[in-house]
Amino acid sequence: MSDMYPKPKLVPVPSTNIIPERDVGKRPILECRHLGIDFGGLTAVDDFNMAIGRTEIAGLIGPNGAGKTTVFNLLTKVYQPTRGTVMVDGRDTAGKSTIQVSHMGVARTFQNIRLFNSLTVEENVKIGLHNQIRYSALTGVLRLPAFWREERKAHQRALELLSIFDMQDMAGYQAGSLPYGAQRRLEIVRALATNPSLLLLDEPAAGMNPSETAELMTNIRKIRDTFQIAIMLIEHDMNLVMGVCEGICVLNFGRIIAKGTPDDIQANPAVIEAYLGKRKEG
Repeated sequence: MSDMYPKPKLVPVPSTNIIPERDVGKRPILECRHLGIDFGGLTAVDDFNMAIGRTEIAGLIGPNGAGKTTVFNLLTKVYQPTRGTVMVDGRDTAGKSTIQVSHMGVARTFQNIRLFNSLTVEENVKIGLHNQIRYSALTGVLRLPAFWREERKAHQRALELLSIFDMQDMAGYQAGSLPYGAQRRLEIVRALATNPSLLLLDEPAAGMNPSETAELMTNIRKIRDTFQIAIMLIEHDMNLVMGVCEGICVLNFGRIIAKGTPDDIQANPAVIEAYLGKRKEG
């Protein structure tokens, strides 16, 4: 009977996903499969498929209203998807909360800065370290020796993270008193404090001048190389995107219209049309 039903030969199936060559053979840190969400009768994101390598710097771009921040909200479970799957390091995030996805290794920043303005710079970073604190509530209330040990460790770690942006001397400043660019950098540091495997940056260069943006580009690479993590950013500054991203995904009206390297994307007619509109003949 077994000869009547020979085992089929398995063959590779082409994938629409691309990752850096150095990450091939390792499980992608993020995989989105046919991801979509509807708000009432409106489809905001549809059939979103993407993979990010474990040390990739990836870009998600598109015109205003294309659905980019909605994708970030789906990845971090601010929104629960209507359909599709999000895998973080091979684990399905279905039914997970925002906090649970954070514990799985996903951190993000926001378009609109969300700092605790009345707290110090260091205290903001320590909030990001909360999931690494190793003392009980009772130990904290009674200020037992374990509490002070953990506090010293948190202080040292906060200063180390702030030093990425040369902000360690600002540790005692009130967060709300910082210049706009420094607040942007602090939000990234706080996200890094959660010890992520994937860092999502939502328009990190917004409001920055050209020199600050150039410095940000250097620091994004520095973060990837230092922590060996993946970074995905939404950004309208094309100089930043093309200068730092390895793989780019272009979204328009909630659907992917192109994927590729910066050179691929810059030469893609569908991308040019989405940003600039159709050229008139003649």
